[in-house]
Order: sequence, then structure tokens, then C-alpha cells
Amino acid sequence: MLQKKSVTLSGHETSLALEAEFWAVLQAMAVVQDISLAALIRCIDEGRGGRALASACRVAALTWAGRAQ
Repeated sequence: MLQKKSVTLSGHETSLALEAEFWAVLQAMAVVQDISLAALIRCIDEGRGGRALASACRVAALTWAGRAQ
């Protein structure tokens, strides 16, 4: 089931829908980096190129989780 959260990116509010498991990993990433979840999503947004934001967040979460193992 998807969970939606709202974030402000480049001065525009947008909502992002991800599975709870991805939100949990993104939150853990933010804690480790000592930044807010919103700040982490802004960083992902800045580096995503042409990829959809939800996809970029999933890839970032998977990459981070893979490194942690």
C-alpha cells in the first residue's frame, strides 16, 4: 500500500507516494545523515536527472540498503 507525503521542492509543494518500507529506509538515511526527511528528498530530487522522483527515491533507498548489508 502506498503512503503519500507532501514535500516542498524548488518552492513548489508536491506529494510523493511510496510504500511504507521505502519511507522507513529513507527515514533511516536521513537520521544517519543528520538531516530531515524533506532535506533528503530535496537532495535526491537534485540528483535524479530525468528519472521520476518516486523512482529516484526507491533507487536511493535500495542503493543505501544494499551498502548497509
